[in-house]
Amino acid sequence: MKKYIIGWIVFKLVLLVVFALFAFSNYHAQQLPQSSTTPTPTPNDKIDRPTSNPYKGDLARFDRERRAERLQIQRVMDLLSIAEGKKVADIGAGGGWFTVIAAKRVGEKGTVYAVDINEESATYIAARAKKDGFKNIKTIVNKEDDPMLPKKSIDSVLILNTYHEISEPIIFMKNLRKSLKKEALVGIIDRNGDGDDHGIDSEKVVAEAKRAGFTLKEQHDFVKAGNMDYLLIFKLDKK
Repeated sequence: MKKYIIGWIVFKLVLLVVFALFAFSNYHAQQLPQSSTTPTPTPNDKIDRPTSNPYKGDLARFDRERRAERLQIQRVMDLLSIAEGKKVADIGAGGGWFTVIAAKRVGEKGTVYAVDINEESATYIAARAKKDGFKNIKTIVNKEDDPMLPKKSIDSVLILNTYHEISEPIIFMKNLRKSLKKEALVGIIDRNGDGDDHGIDSEKVVAEAKRAGFTLKEQHDFVKAGNMDYLLIFKLDKK
């Protein structure tokens, strides 16, 4: 009788151990896929040019007098269809110069996502928004290859004086596609350069954007008065 009881207890313990191991293995099987959200880069995602280091200087320097007038930023927003109630992404937001301007235009029903790779920028812009009473500004610290924006939610994007700093532009733009609505527009303002001199030729931007699934809609040079060389406006490739 004693042997029967001991055997029964051992049998129960074995069952408990097996159940625990199964549950532990199953838990990890469900969690592992969450560790990676960015697709594996392909050879076609690579670029053959240098890039510039992201800006880490004085964040207030971009709030220069007459900058909005010289860049004709209101005209830029018109061309990007930025209006009341829209959701806008300011990529490479820096100190939030354009973020604040866009926030005024989209109003309380709209949202502006201030996206920057530097955490200091996010902190700076969040404090600025709180001080000035903007409740429609959200900050995002992005990755080198991903803007980290909500999926299929963005109406308009402006990448101002920043594209040349994106180290993985093809993958970055592909990930940006995932956040855009069907009729979304993406504006890129930059100056001509070699990539590592805080500038990038417009032809290279157009070619890289095409590889990422974008089509050039229009091109302008009126931003030259603001010390930039071009404004490129892209739409999603329908193919």
